[in-house]
Amino acid sequence: METLLTRSAKAVGGVVDDTQIEEKRDDGGGFAAFLRRFSNPAHFNSFFQHVTLAITTDGGWKEFTLMDQMHFITFLNDCFNSLENDMIREQVQHLIGLPIWECLLPERLEFELRRTGLKKKWVRLQKQDGKKSAGDLEEAKRQRWVMKRLLERFFSVLDGISGDAEELVDANRVSYCERFLDFIKDLESLLPTRRFFNTLLDDAHFVVRCMLSGLAQRSDKEGKLFTQLLDMLKFYTHFEINDLTGDAYTDQAFAELHYDRITSLQRAAFKHFPDLQEFALASVASVDTRESLLVYFSSLSREMLYTVAAHLHLVPAVVDKEGWSPDTLYTRDFLLEMLIWRNERRLSQLDALNIMPLYPTEEILWDENLVPEEYKTGGILALPKLNLQYLTMHDYLLRNLNLFRLESTYEIRSDVENCVSRMRPWMMEDGTIGFGGWARMSQPLVEFSVVEVASPELGIKAPRRVLADFSVQLNLRPEVKQEWENLRKHDVLFLVSVQPTNRTMPKGNVRRRDKNVSFVKQYGIKYIRGCEIEGMLNEEGHVVEEGQERPTFKTNKRTFRVSLDTNQYHADYEHMRDQAHDAEDIYSSFNLVMRRKPKENNFKAVLETIRDLMNTRCVVPEWLHDIFLGYGDPGQAEYSHELMQERFLSELDFKDTFLNMDHLRSCFKDSDIQCTASDKDLQVPPFRVSLPPVGSDEKTLVVEPYQLPNRGPYPYNKPKLNTVPFTPTQAKAILSGLQPGLTMVVGPPGTGKTDVAVQIISNLYHNFPDQRTLIVTHSNQALNQIFEKIMVLDIEERHLLRLGHGEEELETEKDFSRYGRVNFILQQRQELLNEVQRLQESINVGGDFSYTCETASHFFLYQVVARWEAYMSKIKASKAVEDIAGLFPFKKYFENAPQPVFKGESYESDLDIAEGCFRHIRKIFRQLEEYRALELLHRGRDRVNYLLVKEARIIAMTCTHAALRRTQLVKLGFKYDNVLMEEAGQILEVETFIPLMLQNPLDGHERLKRVILIGDHNQLPPVIKNMAFQKYSNMEQSLFTRFVRLGTPYIELDAQGRARPSLARLYSWRYKCLGDLPHVLEKKEFKLANPGFWFEYQLVNVEDYNGVGESEPDPHFFQNLAEAEYVVATYMYMRLQGYPAEQISILTTYNGQKHLIRDVLSQRCANNPVFGLPSKVTTVDRFQGQQNEYILLSLVRTKNIGHLRDVRRLVVAMSRARLGLYIFARVSLFQKCFELQATFKILTQRPVNLQLLPQEMFPPARPRPVQINQPKDGPAFEIAHMQQMCHYVTELYHKRMSKAQPGVRPLAAAVSVAVTET
Repeated sequence: METLLTRSAKAVGGVVDDTQIEEKRDDGGGFAAFLRRFSNPAHFNSFFQHVTLAITTDGGWKEFTLMDQMHFITFLNDCFNSLENDMIREQVQHLIGLPIWECLLPERLEFELRRTGLKKKWVRLQKQDGKKSAGDLEEAKRQRWVMKRLLERFFSVLDGISGDAEELVDANRVSYCERFLDFIKDLESLLPTRRFFNTLLDDAHFVVRCMLSGLAQRSDKEGKLFTQLLDMLKFYTHFEINDLTGDAYTDQAFAELHYDRITSLQRAAFKHFPDLQEFALASVASVDTRESLLVYFSSLSREMLYTVAAHLHLVPAVVDKEGWSPDTLYTRDFLLEMLIWRNERRLSQLDALNIMPLYPTEEILWDENLVPEEYKTGGILALPKLNLQYLTMHDYLLRNLNLFRLESTYEIRSDVENCVSRMRPWMMEDGTIGFGGWARMSQPLVEFSVVEVASPELGIKAPRRVLADFSVQLNLRPEVKQEWENLRKHDVLFLVSVQPTNRTMPKGNVRRRDKNVSFVKQYGIKYIRGCEIEGMLNEEGHVVEEGQERPTFKTNKRTFRVSLDTNQYHADYEHMRDQAHDAEDIYSSFNLVMRRKPKENNFKAVLETIRDLMNTRCVVPEWLHDIFLGYGDPGQAEYSHELMQERFLSELDFKDTFLNMDHLRSCFKDSDIQCTASDKDLQVPPFRVSLPPVGSDEKTLVVEPYQLPNRGPYPYNKPKLNTVPFTPTQAKAILSGLQPGLTMVVGPPGTGKTDVAVQIISNLYHNFPDQRTLIVTHSNQALNQIFEKIMVLDIEERHLLRLGHGEEELETEKDFSRYGRVNFILQQRQELLNEVQRLQESINVGGDFSYTCETASHFFLYQVVARWEAYMSKIKASKAVEDIAGLFPFKKYFENAPQPVFKGESYESDLDIAEGCFRHIRKIFRQLEEYRALELLHRGRDRVNYLLVKEARIIAMTCTHAALRRTQLVKLGFKYDNVLMEEAGQILEVETFIPLMLQNPLDGHERLKRVILIGDHNQLPPVIKNMAFQKYSNMEQSLFTRFVRLGTPYIELDAQGRARPSLARLYSWRYKCLGDLPHVLEKKEFKLANPGFWFEYQLVNVEDYNGVGESEPDPHFFQNLAEAEYVVATYMYMRLQGYPAEQISILTTYNGQKHLIRDVLSQRCANNPVFGLPSKVTTVDRFQGQQNEYILLSLVRTKNIGHLRDVRRLVVAMSRARLGLYIFARVSLFQKCFELQATFKILTQRPVNLQLLPQEMFPPARPRPVQINQPKDGPAFEIAHMQQMCHYVTELYHKRMSKAQPGVRPLAAAVSVAVTET
């Protein structure tokens, strides 16, 4: 059994043979691959029992090495972090349930049962134990003691580490303690696992024993990671939550618990301990700090401290006999620390957050435990983790804030290292610091001084404001100088203090890093502090405000005013004060300033937004709260759930969703359709549909066709209708999106996610005129795609608003930005007033009623409505058809409409036309009434805010813009009812949450009615640059993916309309049931072959060139010259065959290869009009969400699979092409990869040498064979290798060009001599 366990534990821990790991790992991680071995849950149950038996058996456990024991801990931690798995949850619940309180001290058990009210439940458990057989009872008790035994084993290892820094320490012991602490931290951070375990942990005095351990005393070296993990554990053991109910404590409630604990201790002291009378009679505020408690308790003897602890049920009861003394475990220091730790006043989590600096400093930037440069799978770090569940909203936001801050820190560190190394600092002979290099993003400081430190606000220790001025000499190129002068308010800069020790100026353009010396020591970095631009100063010393004319300067010296982080400033000066005369003034030592690219420099604004959210009462909708934290029924927020019955809408207007009645019937095949109109000619859209009640067996849908009101006689009055024939699954998604609650739509590539999103938006717009919808996407491109489709539908342009940058990329001349919408409305107002004047003239009314919206309103009420009412009374009395046209009062006004306005066919039809004409007129005045406020608001900003808060009904922004502007939006009173998120699988957890919180709650309740998430968890997740945050902290998990993991119901679109069916087969295996839309089977473009190629897709093998395959000129900067040349040669061939350049995109899996391909293209094609450049050359990751007709894909790697092993990246790579996909790779490497076999088995059914048909020219004409994997006796020309392709393309070019243009210049050399290093 021991051999089996050891082998299994090693497999779980990841120390089996490396080749096995490479073959078995997938995007689900090593543990997921391990679980798949247990096809039968009974097998896993048996394995788990063996593991727990080994833990509880003294003899068996001692036979395992520390490494083996660590694998057991890793296995258990993975199990506790996978509670969504039913097989795992069934086993681990026995280890953490109420019965584990059997391990508590008897006195503590009685106290806890009384305190929590669980006495009756405990009695029932004892009765159940009495009914069990001896074997079952022994097994149950063994499982209850598993966690207690683990704690005891940990203490035995921890106690073996000496606190003497001179004594050598066993590295395996340290690693074991770190891993175990990480395990306990994870248990404490999940409500299901901490509910009863937290009491057991407290009873074992786990935190106190760790604090006093020898390893904790080595905090500067071996124990640094251990102490950081211990700090995180301290946070969670005293987390502000009721462990039993899961309710979060308010600050007041948590303070009251503390006061109750102190007063109960004072009462006990007064009654039983005369030596503590002074403590008992003092006020709580004077005795509850660590310092005060030390004063009162440090004078007590060891026996007296033990007696006090025993009275509090913290240690076993005192044995009343002469000569008794406490157990050797309970030393005086231990007892003293235990009493103080339990009773000291702690800074509230919110207060601790509010005094935390937001800018990273040198201590955090280069702390490898917090911001590791590289991460080895299975390593332990002092980082929070994002999993399925969170304790409270505060816990959720705090984890995300810390991770977002550290991810930003990692990027900032890269920028600092780049700038400082380029500046080449050195110490000159006079002791001053010189810079021998140059960097675009940094400049040496000429002067720096703090100019203002404002007094703190009441109750706050940090200054209210700290301002400083710094000067730089901008003797730079004009464009770089302009970049510095264009620094805007709130741009973030970093002040650096560099004090190198080298006495000679470094040579070379960029100094190379010495890998054996830390960057901080090599370049002498002392301090780094962040700051925020307030503005540039003019020569009089005044800040130049934004919008003011830029002043002229006599010299190149520029001075900027910045605001410093007040919390950091206060902490620095507290530290300098404590150090007295030995402390260096940090703020007088800065000699370098660094800026960053604006798009990468918004981290502080996002962090402030998260912190503001934590300081406000975040009200997540009741129907979403539990599932958001990961608890309760995963489907409780779906509209069909019984908890959503009160919100269920039994009748919906689907408007133009369905093209006709047959289309509607096909979308609801499982329902009985009853149409209220028996005449088939009347069964035309739009349709109102009455739905059966939720939970009933009724399947009848009552469909009511109705006619839209006549909007007027002009062609533009006709509504714009949907033309997309939605599939049944898409219709189901649209139905769900209209109902209140949470809607999740999984959209595989090309399945019309955007069409579904746009139709949901349109239907919400028409069904709920008083509601406002917020559209959020990850990228500007996706937002623009939605907007372009919305503009085609029947949505009034004045109700659309696009916030943030990127609207300039919209393929329309209309401006949907804030100021663009204001200008549009002002222009439309004038056009409408002109119509009022024309109407006034047509009915011969004098006066100037078309001057303002207000005068127009009077004109409508007293002139237009009066005439209309008189007209209606006359025709209703006469009932004559000719009177409708003859008496119509606005006949002259509609003379510019298509004639005749009135057809004279019937009374009803002409009356409908007359009413349509009046609706047209009434709409003019209604719009003018809405625009009336703009006449009273004269400032552009006020008009923009009015438009945002009152006028716009569909507001669109990226998730980044929402995070940056939340504070301003809330202050404006921004309100919305529905949120629709596209690309939800690519958005960070916290960036998904913030858009839900852009408004203040209404009467304590959230106004939000619908949350619609559309994405694909099978494609790439959010981009996280640091591997530790990505893998260890799971920061790449989006909210969309977490909901899917939790089991939240979702609708998966099941028909793609992007690619040829044969291309779709390369990735459709990843989805449940992905079919094809009819048009990819019927349209001509999909039926014709790609001219010049035998196959529409092909995997092309690329061997080494001159013995070199992949290369890595810089870390993680992979290139492959042979593939780059082959890809470019194929592109040139396609251009020679007549393919349009804009229909071809070149993709690769690495940035290094992207730059290499661009270099080869610039050499071969850029200056030759015959070739030109392709539509895009980019990475697969950057191309997600985009498509093109033909894709050339380079996979680069020839030694290891690399990150293409992530199947999600493979899905994206295979799904970008519509008509042609040609993949260049080392076939022998990729076809062996276990995770990629489903795709590469299909690819390798065809020849791996490129098959060409050079006699064919674009456009396509040859019918594509139904299924041919081998060119049998065909005219295909086979290319054996890259050199042949390059040579062939060169010959083909000269052959064709010589015919077209005699004397054409020769083509550039076919194959590059050396790899261009970028």
